[in-house]
Amino acid sequence: MQPRQPELPSLWMMTDERQGEALWAALRRLPPGSGIVFRHKSLLDRERRRLFERVRRITRRRGLILLLAGDEAEARRWGADGAHHRRPGPPRAGTAPAHNLREIRAAERSGAAALLLSPLHPTRSHPGAPTLGRMRFAAMARATRLPVIALGGIDRRRGRAAMAVGAHGWAAIDAWTQ
Repeated sequence: MQPRQPELPSLWMMTDERQGEALWAALRRLPPGSGIVFRHKSLLDRERRRLFERVRRITRRRGLILLLAGDEAEARRWGADGAHHRRPGPPRAGTAPAHNLREIRAAERSGAAALLLSPLHPTRSHPGAPTLGRMRFAAMARATRLPVIALGGIDRRRGRAAMAVGAHGWAAIDAWTQ
C-alpha cells in the first residue's frame, strides 16, 4: 500500500489516555483534513494496536491524517500516514517534537515535515513545566524553515494567537475533548 502524501494540516489532536471515551466525540469534532498524533503509549502493545485500528478506520472515513507516535518502521507496519518522533523518515509525512533551538535543528536534520513546538502555555500534560511564552515561541518559530505547530495549553483562541505570531497551526488534547 502506498502511503498518502497529504497537505500539512493546521489543526491537530494529540491522543491521550486521559481522554477516555471522550476520544470518539473529539474525533467527530475535528474538521476533515485535520491531523491526529496517536500516542496512548501506556497501553499494552496489543491493546494500543487495537485502539489504533479503531481510530484509523474513523480517520479514513473522515479524511483525517493519522500519525503514530513511534518510529517510522512501526508507523509503516501499522498503516499510519507517518510517524511523530525525533527522526521521521521522508518521504512519508512526519513530525518531530521540539522544546528548544537544539531540538528544532535536530528536527530539521531529521527530514520532518513539521515540528510541534511546546509547551507554549501551561499544560495539564506536563504540570509545572516551564513554558515558552508567546515572545519566545514567536522567535523560535521564525528560527526554523519548518512549519511550526503550537502545542501546550492550546485552545482555539490561543491557537489563533499562535498562528498570528508565526505558527502554521496548533495541536491540543483538551481543546478537542472538552
